[in-house]
Amino acid sequence: MENNTPLELNKAPFSIEAEQSVIGAVLIDPNCMNLVANIVKADHFYLNQHKIIYGALLTMYDLSQPIDFLTLYEKLKSEGKDEKAGGKSYLTQLVQAVPSSANVEVYCNIVVDRYLARSLLTTAQKLIEDINNGTKANELIDAAEQKIYDIRQGRETGDLVHIANVIKNETYDRLQKVANPETRHDYLGINCGITELDETLTGFNKSDLVILGARPGVGKTSFALNIARHVAVKEGKNVAFFCLEMSRDQLAQRLLSNEACIPSGHLRDSSKMTDKEWVSLAQASETLSKANLFIDETADITVPQMKAKIRRQKNIDMVIVDYLGLVKGSVRTENRVQEVSEVSRSLKIMAKELNIPMLVCAQLNRGVEGKGGAKHKPGLADLRDSGSIEQDADVVMFLHRENDKTDEYGEADNTVELIIAKNRHGEVKNIKLNWDGQYTRFTAKDYTHNE
Repeated sequence: MENNTPLELNKAPFSIEAEQSVIGAVLIDPNCMNLVANIVKADHFYLNQHKIIYGALLTMYDLSQPIDFLTLYEKLKSEGKDEKAGGKSYLTQLVQAVPSSANVEVYCNIVVDRYLARSLLTTAQKLIEDINNGTKANELIDAAEQKIYDIRQGRETGDLVHIANVIKNETYDRLQKVANPETRHDYLGINCGITELDETLTGFNKSDLVILGARPGVGKTSFALNIARHVAVKEGKNVAFFCLEMSRDQLAQRLLSNEACIPSGHLRDSSKMTDKEWVSLAQASETLSKANLFIDETADITVPQMKAKIRRQKNIDMVIVDYLGLVKGSVRTENRVQEVSEVSRSLKIMAKELNIPMLVCAQLNRGVEGKGGAKHKPGLADLRDSGSIEQDADVVMFLHRENDKTDEYGEADNTVELIIAKNRHGEVKNIKLNWDGQYTRFTAKDYTHNE
């Protein structure tokens, strides 16, 4: 029965004929399962008995078991699902539903199309329900954007996935593409320009939430900008930088100071700039203007609002947030610890959903100053407001600098320690960096410029 009538809120779009034809095509020609399995999932079917039958076919396919009428029936019978699937008579009907497998891809596309239409219908019904319940318009828009994005990406919940399917279709496929010089760059982590850090983390990996903590004035924003500049300019990636504390103009000044090697004070007071610096500024401006670095300075932004902006921009490879303490929770609460926990968890979920790395700056507890002042090296317990930050993060790093420390010649020691306190994918260690305050940049300890 084909349901092609105008869409109504109480009628779900589906095509029983297309669903029967997909399963029937597989039964008369098991080889077409190679194509079908890449297009259709069990949840795409409308009728529950078709979900059961196709789910059994997928399991048999993943385990490289022979597929035909008899083996499918025995599989369903062994799982106690043969009656729910309609028994032998219905399987026979499915085999007779289609003369050949020649048009199986067309049938698959019809099944998926009806599933997407049903998903949109469910979203519309939920929106109407929320509107009637008095939900605010902004929250409705965020929820609608998220759900439609999930539908577009093919994300769905409910099915458990067999390990054989994960290894075959995901892990092994990724390993092959990493080994291929032509595709490896799309699957490796994004380098930040500090060799020792890149080697330790294997770059900033997709879906990772990386927390960068430090005391005020140590250089969280500068470090984050250094990474943004390298990823956008040197790696050619698309970077979104959410700055909740500084203005776009202030960030641009810091980036130009770094890129043009012009003292930051000269950019604040351009009357001090030399002719040579004006030339360097023009060159740096051209370089940065070609980079895909996008800046947002919205105050009190929420994670859903960030997510919506990233999706609208499209093709963002990395997100940087400065800083976590200024991100507003999407759920009202009088408890700051609960709010930060909700924001932290939402950021991790966003990184996973968008499949991109996120670098998020965070403040330390005020009590750090009482543990030995600037000499106290920060640890995981020093993250401000919530222990959930440590739990949600894949990587936690701290910047540590002793302001009054001098080198062997009595000069100010600009050494900064980058402390990798948590690394879900590898070792933890301390990395020595140089802080060049004149150009607001960090460089590796063994040389003065990381380029």
